[in-house]
Amino acid sequence: MITVEKRDGMQLRLTHVQSETKERELEVFLFVPGELDLSPHVLTEDDFYHSAIHSKQTYYSNKNLLPLVHSRLASRGKLSTEQYRLSLSLYAYQYVLALEKTAHSLLHHPFVDKKRDNVESEDMLDEAYEANEYWDAVIDAKLLAESILRKLRRNIPSDKKLLKYFENIDNYLSWTTEQQFLALIAHLPRGDMYPDIKDQLMETVQSENHYREEKRYNSRHAMRDPTRMSNKMRLLRRLIEYPVTLREKTTELGGTMNKIVKGSATAIVMLFVSYMILQAQWFLKDVTALFIVTLSGIYALREVFKDDLKNALWRWIRKGRPKWQKTYFDSTSSTQVGRKREWLEYLAYNKLDETIQKARRGKVSQREEVILHYKSESKLSITKFLSGYEQTREAILFDLRAIARLMEKGSQRIYRLKEDKVIKESVEKRHLINLITRTLDDNEEPVVQRWKIVMTRSKIVDIESIEQASPSTRSVK
Repeated sequence: MITVEKRDGMQLRLTHVQSETKERELEVFLFVPGELDLSPHVLTEDDFYHSAIHSKQTYYSNKNLLPLVHSRLASRGKLSTEQYRLSLSLYAYQYVLALEKTAHSLLHHPFVDKKRDNVESEDMLDEAYEANEYWDAVIDAKLLAESILRKLRRNIPSDKKLLKYFENIDNYLSWTTEQQFLALIAHLPRGDMYPDIKDQLMETVQSENHYREEKRYNSRHAMRDPTRMSNKMRLLRRLIEYPVTLREKTTELGGTMNKIVKGSATAIVMLFVSYMILQAQWFLKDVTALFIVTLSGIYALREVFKDDLKNALWRWIRKGRPKWQKTYFDSTSSTQVGRKREWLEYLAYNKLDETIQKARRGKVSQREEVILHYKSESKLSITKFLSGYEQTREAILFDLRAIARLMEKGSQRIYRLKEDKVIKESVEKRHLINLITRTLDDNEEPVVQRWKIVMTRSKIVDIESIEQASPSTRSVK
């Protein structure tokens, strides 16, 4: 299953776990409103791919305690240093992702949004239920974070090399836990309900702060300078991500074919030019001023049509073929563990297969929408993964700033009647983009999912998941 969430700025993050299979096909369809006038002339496929699509593959384990088991074995000398680093990094990385996701969901909980916007609930029982649900989620997140950190700190390695790595990770996890809880405290709904919850969060924040001071993880200069501390923690985050992130090498496919097409187009044009020169020479007999002018016109036509012919041949040959290939390597052993082929193209609505047309259902006509189609086929060699890990997690970032720039600035005015008075309000212009994904694993039925993305020129306002039944038909390649 695919999960979609908004990130900083105008970014969409699609994440999925590739497990119990060696091959996966992923398709992403972005339905952009036709009024934005998006086209290959405005934004080419190559430009969108290189500037707006970024992906990252990392090791993943649903056995949450497996990294800790590996850490204990390493501390007893039964695992190598590299295996210890990977295990501990994977444990820390998955904790950080889960903590960030939980904090993000709590900061955008319906109860918090209503309080932030001063929306009064019509039913007090519903409001009380939402409040209880929210505060319970906050306390659960606090207790779970404390439990995970305690488990991590039970097994401190004695080896100096391992100890240094442990301290760096422990330092970052303590700091990021503090930061996420401080963000929650800063955005807690105001009021007299559950005042002790803020105190409990503050207790955890102060405890982690004292813990780092006791361990002397950071210098006094770093603790006094927020910029210096932030930069240090950013480097520690990269230290955590490095062992669990697969290195990738991107290759643009079709280089040899492009040369063949270029040569073929030149040969075809030269055949035409040679024929025209022979005809002109036969007709005009001698080399005259008219012959020179005719020859100049023929060569001018060659320059005009050579590039057009080359581009037409290239588009025809590349249609339906992968444009890029990524090769993945284990960051520690440099062993090749898999590869992924990628496509990106503009599609017309009538070129979509029936499955996607049904998924893009609606009461208005979608035939004016511009459709960006991204597709990837990944093949991983699970047997080459580090022992104990059989899954990867891929995060794909779609930066929608290029699309947002096509939206109009400003706002609209609307009028409404309130208590026999006409009220004028200003509302920002919003656009709706539909996102449909289809995943297909080995010997399994494809899974289709759909989301509605509400955007303005400056931000992604909301992402709504739409219930969608899985189709039984496979995509047309």
